Amino acid sequence: MKINPIKAFSDNYIWVIEEGKDAVIVDPGEYKAVLHYLEENQMTLKAIILTHNHEDHIGGVKAISEKFPDTPIYGPEETAFLADHVVKDGDSFDLLGKKFQVFKTAGHTIEHVSFLMEKALFCGDALFSAGCGRVFTGDYQAQFNALQMFKSLDDAVEVYAGHEYTQTNLRFAQFIEPANKNISHVLDQVTNLRAHDRPSLPSTIGKEKNINLFLQADKLQDFIALRNARDNF
Repeated sequence: MKINPIKAFSDNYIWVIEEGKDAVIVDPGEYKAVLHYLEENQMTLKAIILTHNHEDHIGGVKAISEKFPDTPIYGPEETAFLADHVVKDGDSFDLLGKKFQVFKTAGHTIEHVSFLMEKALFCGDALFSAGCGRVFTGDYQAQFNALQMFKSLDDAVEVYAGHEYTQTNLRFAQFIEPANKNISHVLDQVTNLRAHDRPSLPSTIGKEKNINLFLQADKLQDFIALRNARDNF
């Protein structure tokens, strides 16, 4: 099993889960790079999974579906106009011989979900390395609840987020906690990776517990204050 990123737009990652020559695509915000990747690597598309209804995560679905019309699409209720398998919290399904568990991780959108495949978490915009998504719904409790769920996962779980926001998130974290050596150390590592155009992802839950201030917030009000500060950073 391999998981590779396809870059999209300025900072999106479309994740490709690969088992031999079979592939599952996560959040295809655009289609050209996906079709090129599948053709170049002679891969068979087995499914598309969607975390939420934002154009930079679903924009390529229709064109990919036209090319592969029998491909099943899994996503939350808010993507029902695209998904033929609408999933919700507590659901599970099998792809590529692996079990995918569904968790509701709302806040960024109303029905945002995340998928856990063994030790791989596909969390869209609900969790970033050193950050989390903007709470566009205004439902901070939902986003806080999602973070508590992420915090409960095994430290070894790898975090495959939807955007390359790590460097900016760490700069914000360093601004909030300038004496935090864990944050400074990881920021140096990420700065070096990005200087060579290498992804900062995947992270791990264990790593995020050390550097992600949003994940460390124990109270809703602390989270809200932190999120507001990040929005204005």
